[in-house]
Amino acid sequence: MEKIVLNIDGHEVKTEKGKTVLEAALDAGIYIPHLCYHPDLTPFGACRLCVVEIEGVRGIPTACTTLATEGMVVTTRTPQVDQIRRLAMELMLAGHPPDCTTCPKYLNCELQSLKQYLGISESLRMQRRPKAFPVNSSNPLFLHDFGRCILCGRCVRACYELRGVGVLSFIKRGSETYIGTAFDRPLADAGCRFCGACVEVCPTGAIMDHAELLEAGKSRRAALIPCKYTCPAEIDVPRYIRFIREKKYSAAVAVIREKVPFPSVLGYICDHPCETVCRHSQLNEAISIRDLKRFAAERDDGLWKKNFQKASPTGKRVAIAGSGPAGLTAAYYLTKLGHNITVFEALPFLGGMLRVGIPEYRLPKDVLNAEIKQIESVGVDIRTHTRVDSLNKLFEEGYNAVLVAIGAHQSQKLPIPGADLNGVLMGLDFLKDVNLGKEVRVGEKVVVLGGGNVAFDCARVARRLGANEVHIACLECREDMPANPDEIEQGEAEGIVTHPSHTFTKILSDHGHITGVECLDVQSFEFDEDGKACVNAIEGSEHILPADTVIFAIGQRPEIPAQFGLTTGRGNTIEVDEYTHITNRDGIFAAGDAVSGTASVIQAIASGRNMASVIDSYLGGSGIIDEELAPVEEPGAWLGRGENFAYQHRCEVSLMPLEQRLNSFSKIVHGYDEEAALKESLRCLQCDLRFKISAVKFWADYSSH
Repeated sequence: MEKIVLNIDGHEVKTEKGKTVLEAALDAGIYIPHLCYHPDLTPFGACRLCVVEIEGVRGIPTACTTLATEGMVVTTRTPQVDQIRRLAMELMLAGHPPDCTTCPKYLNCELQSLKQYLGISESLRMQRRPKAFPVNSSNPLFLHDFGRCILCGRCVRACYELRGVGVLSFIKRGSETYIGTAFDRPLADAGCRFCGACVEVCPTGAIMDHAELLEAGKSRRAALIPCKYTCPAEIDVPRYIRFIREKKYSAAVAVIREKVPFPSVLGYICDHPCETVCRHSQLNEAISIRDLKRFAAERDDGLWKKNFQKASPTGKRVAIAGSGPAGLTAAYYLTKLGHNITVFEALPFLGGMLRVGIPEYRLPKDVLNAEIKQIESVGVDIRTHTRVDSLNKLFEEGYNAVLVAIGAHQSQKLPIPGADLNGVLMGLDFLKDVNLGKEVRVGEKVVVLGGGNVAFDCARVARRLGANEVHIACLECREDMPANPDEIEQGEAEGIVTHPSHTFTKILSDHGHITGVECLDVQSFEFDEDGKACVNAIEGSEHILPADTVIFAIGQRPEIPAQFGLTTGRGNTIEVDEYTHITNRDGIFAAGDAVSGTASVIQAIASGRNMASVIDSYLGGSGIIDEELAPVEEPGAWLGRGENFAYQHRCEVSLMPLEQRLNSFSKIVHGYDEEAALKESLRCLQCDLRFKISAVKFWADYSSH
């Protein structure tokens, strides 16, 4: 690029030919006041704050619209220049609310900063003329405060130039000019894509995010890209959805694999906390993030392997007890870091709760097997049929660190009369026996006690084993049942009857055969500090749920052998240091449900990933496990107008017909086809694009001002 030299305030400044005087000055650290200018937008010159004097040029031109030329001599501050700037500033302030301290943009407002820089006092030379427009809070996501607008036009240009949407424009009503949509239509009706570019470039807070969307205590990035930062593993959701929209499915999987080694498994059974916070739900419905993940994973051709790297051997050995999602994830990343990893599994199969706790109609075994095989292929030594009974012995065998990731496999039951009768089953044991191919029988009338995913898994499996009636009863009210909504919906479609807000007093029997569960209706309940439920039951509400089989699915807890010598806490979980995540014994670490109690698969994976980093640091490594597996590409920011965009509904997946479901354990949820996946990916707001917009510097950020 051809270089030119000009003089600004006595400083020799080198810049590229084609840049404006303002750009040349700012690049050189010389501040010239400006407000309508933004580095990503076409210069406008409307605010008149960047005026300068140029030797040999008539008048007082604006620096943002004047090209720099070879030998140009520029003066940024003269009495005439200062007078024009002060007048321009006072004209803007005359129509602007005077009290800065009540504004959400206080101390982060460009207008306030310029007012300070130019030394403008509260007593203006002209009469204030506050705008009579009310604040518009009716639009989803954004609030429009016309009174704070200074008509700089940055939002209009961003809408047109950065996103190609073009729904904002200058509108004249009587003697007032304001920025809005044609015919004052709501943003949703005007074709807005709700990308937030207008908010990002607004210098005064005239267009802002709704305050309730920016939760206190969260970083701005976490608040505005909640799907990514609510994910326990912080998978870059907007990025992989963008790759799907571009039909780059393997690149999408590479993005997912940068954080987790189980993209397919998560595509089937992740509890998708990302969807509960998706900003699109403020328009109508959240993006179907999990189903898009599954769609991409089913079309992966291994692009991520091209950037896969494995460090040189470190000579350090780590033993991992447990081959569930936490243990296998830790094993995968520690092996990639060059350590020698051995996984010990008591069962004959790998996968932990993924294998034995989730029915095959939800997670097909071939999907799980394929991803475990991929983990084994990096060099993890896995030993099944091998229970770890002594951690000391592992150190004696030469291991430098041990990770306990044995999950929470001990089912719990209520201490009520009849709990030990024949025909009373433990939820996880029941699912484990079914998943391992053992013969399991249930009666014709089954009552499952509990309201979580395990309870619904038990109920739906019981239906597939031949139960004619299956009921679920739990403490929680319907709205607070901990099971995933799709689990509840699918279960009820399969004939399962739910009884929320119930507590249980006894299991009834006749000559040793279960006849039912005695219940009370619950008005309210809470858990004490020991985790025990304190129930407020409705007097006189006793009733019986008929049953010949009862399944307890009220939670699981870890079984931590006493000889491990580990300090345990509530729910028999292993206690670890809040910051180092180390147990009470040097060199011994813990992860997954053994630490947290029963949690989601993605939480277990994130825990395993985190402990891989901690253990690597303990062994003398950097603790850095981040990697770049996906192509590094600048995202396309051009969105185009989205007619009816805000009203596009979520693309639902298809399910196996009801009449076929109860006769097999085949997967019942069919993934997206390409047409549906592309349509769903186009609904994404691409919230991360806001952070691709250049941040504006304030005058104090420049060396010369």
